[in-house]
Amino acid sequence: MSDSISLPLPRVPGPVDRPGDLPQPGAHGERALLDRYGRQARDLRVSLTDRCNLRCTYCMPAEGFDWMPTEQTLSDEETIRLIRLGVEKLGIRQVRFTGGEPLLRGSLKKIIAATKDLRTDEGEAPSTALTTNGLGLDKRLPGLQRAGLDRVNISLDTLDRELYARLTRRDRLPDVLRSIDAALNAGMDPVKINAVIMPGINESAIVPLARFCLERGAQLRFIEQMPLGPREEWNRSRMVTADDILARLREGLELRPAEEPRGSAPAALWEVKARDGSLPPGRIGVIASVTRPFCGHCDRTRLTTDGAVRNCLFGNSETSLRDLMREGASDDELAAAWAGEMWRKLPGHGVNDEGFLQPDRPMSAIGG
Repeated sequence: MSDSISLPLPRVPGPVDRPGDLPQPGAHGERALLDRYGRQARDLRVSLTDRCNLRCTYCMPAEGFDWMPTEQTLSDEETIRLIRLGVEKLGIRQVRFTGGEPLLRGSLKKIIAATKDLRTDEGEAPSTALTTNGLGLDKRLPGLQRAGLDRVNISLDTLDRELYARLTRRDRLPDVLRSIDAALNAGMDPVKINAVIMPGINESAIVPLARFCLERGAQLRFIEQMPLGPREEWNRSRMVTADDILARLREGLELRPAEEPRGSAPAALWEVKARDGSLPPGRIGVIASVTRPFCGHCDRTRLTTDGAVRNCLFGNSETSLRDLMREGASDDELAAAWAGEMWRKLPGHGVNDEGFLQPDRPMSAIGG
């Protein structure tokens, strides 16, 4: 194996010749969420609340943010209507529920059930997933599975209880570990563990987290820290890169790139095993949004808690579907507005460009 490990860098094709020509709907009003670079959004990320019961240092200040007033957020009916529109008219095939912390939405089970009752034009239900900090998931998981939840991602940045408390400003590590065990015992496959690695803070957690997940059969996803929290918490020149993470893993583990095509998945996958055979083999993913952006294969569209559709996690362009709904817009009008927002998507997020401006919404308000 080479001493150097690199991640593939997807390329974005050139734009179509006539960027002003938004694709027209089909005979039954259906549209594809295309952009002018040929990418199609099939993965919908729905933020169900901007609130969170942790205060992770890389995500928000200790006092939290000014949460959105209830009247500004989407009701259950409005949320379900837009998900239905995405699945039935706009080609959405996967719906992931995010936040903030989506478990704080009391009607989460209702929304998942309504989503799972939908059918694509191929007659299939969309797949459903949840991204969560895990607090209380162990208690709610049976009901969520009965409602139709397929997969879960749980955030865990360290196994050290004291460091976890410092990072999240809450002493809740045992609760998260119980939820991870509950998801594994419930047969969810894969159970993905998300870890953000920050310089001088939790770099020492890289190998212990890998061993923890391999031992249990969970799939670890390391994530480069992104410019989506407090502005003073992110410095491009000091961040822990994907190559840094992979180099640390190679100190005790053998890594081999997964053979199957990555497709539109954000994580590059690696087949992993311990050099001394002390661990079962497994897979680890690396999401290198900053150093190896995967914009060329991006298939995501995002709906914020207050009903704005966004075409990029790092962008500042958005269209309020909530306002259109509350003004009486039809499904076809909403679909056209949604498609128009996606058509404006840029070729890449531009994080590495000199003129990059951090999004005006924090991560908790956008949804992951």
